Amino acid sequence: NNLSHKKIMSTLVANLSTGKGTWGHVSRLIEDGKWDNIILVTNEFGKENFTKNDSTTLVIVDPNQGIKELQQDISSKLKDLIKEPEVYLNVVSGTGKEHMALISSLLKLGLGINLTALTKDGIEDI
Repeated sequence: NNLSHKKIMSTLVANLSTGKGTWGHVSRLIEDGKWDNIILVTNEFGKENFTKNDSTTLVIVDPNQGIKELQQDISSKLKDLIKEPEVYLNVVSGTGKEHMALISSLLKLGLGINLTALTKDGIEDI
């Protein structure tokens, strides 16, 4: 019986920021995946320029603030958006500072993290 492997909800949390070609990666991850909930952590530029679908929530942050402030900002905005105990995380886009703040936020919220990416074979856990 495969019920233990069945996910009740699948939430994708992805950073959407700098990095040549990374917006295309995130877009394909969204389009090709079967996500119940999609949360993109981005900046004002992402808010204005990324075309999101109906199941996508944008969390807008200022990546220029200090890393601790960025982490606290992300945590305060994510805490009411994620109801399940674990998320699928993609950090192909953005800077190391943004990634550290996002990962720290998810861990401090007590969430399990499955790293996921688009590969030549499709969407895979890494």
